[in-house]
Amino acid sequence: MRQDLVAGLAGLLFSVGLAVAGMTQPHKVIGFLDFFGNWDPSLAFVMVGAIGVNTIVYRLVLGRKEPFFGGRFQLPTRTDLDWRLIVGAVLFGVGWGIAGFCPGPAVTSLVGMGTPAVIFVAVMLAGMGIFRMVEGKLPG
Repeated sequence: MRQDLVAGLAGLLFSVGLAVAGMTQPHKVIGFLDFFGNWDPSLAFVMVGAIGVNTIVYRLVLGRKEPFFGGRFQLPTRTDLDWRLIVGAVLFGVGWGIAGFCPGPAVTSLVGMGTPAVIFVAVMLAGMGIFRMVEGKLPG
C-alpha cells in the first residue's frame, strides 16, 4: 500500500513537472524539433535540468543497500542494440515528431480531454495491443 502511494505521488509530481515545463503542449515539442524554422530551445533546458537532477539522485539512490520501497533495485542488464530496440526508437521518434506527444505528456494531457491527446492515447493503446498480439510471431 505504501509503495503504491509513493508511486502515485511520484507520478503526480512527474505530471505537474511535465505541465509546468510545457511538455503537454505539442506545439512546444514540434517547435523544438523545427531546427530550420522557428526553433524553440526551451525543451532543451527542460532536458538538461532533468538530466542534472537524475544524475545526482541516481548516484544517491544507488549508494543505498536497497530501495526505500521494494526489496531490491531493478536495473536493466542488457547492453546490446537489437532490431526491436532500434525500430521501437524510430517509431517513438516519428510519433513524437508528428504528434508532439510522447506517452507521459499525452496521458497527463488527458486531464483536459483535448481531442489530440485523446486520439494519441487511443492510438498508442491500440498499437500496444497490436504489438502484444504479434509479439510471439516476431523473430528474435
